[in-house]
Amino acid sequence: MKIVAFGASTSRQSINKQLASYAASLVPSAEVEVLDLNDFDVPLFSQDKEAEIGQPDAAKAFLAKLDEADALVISFAEHNGSYSAAYKNLFDWASRIRQKVYQDKSVVLLSTSPGPGGAKTVLAAAAGSAPYFGADVKSTLSIPSFYDNFNVEQGKLSDPELEQALLTAVAALV
Repeated sequence: MKIVAFGASTSRQSINKQLASYAASLVPSAEVEVLDLNDFDVPLFSQDKEAEIGQPDAAKAFLAKLDEADALVISFAEHNGSYSAAYKNLFDWASRIRQKVYQDKSVVLLSTSPGPGGAKTVLAAAAGSAPYFGADVKSTLSIPSFYDNFNVEQGKLSDPELEQALLTAVAALV
């Protein structure tokens, strides 16, 4: 099984990328590829820009990476209660190329934040809309207070209850 994982953020120290990478690594015998959204730089989407330039190669490359996967693990950063602008923009371009961005693949949706909310608002939005874009959402999980619950040096969750919840969430991919 090949899993493509990414944090829906362009932060170089993205806690959501760390969480997605760790979660995917918990799937036994899976080959994991972790994407960095910085590798898929696209101009700000508009119909005018689309008419001018067509479909950006970076959006096509993003979709090609999703094509290679058997399953996806995505962890959402929350910016002002919504998606990060970089992710939303890339997703908008990708959905113009192919409406079923997730291609009916099994998907685990995660979120985390430094605060106690754990980016639950964006996670709820993602879980609500993802099926319209071809996601077979197997589970969702929010991890609150990332730095209190994730050991950055060891690269894993330090809270046993959250660890078990994450193991259960990713087990749904198998």
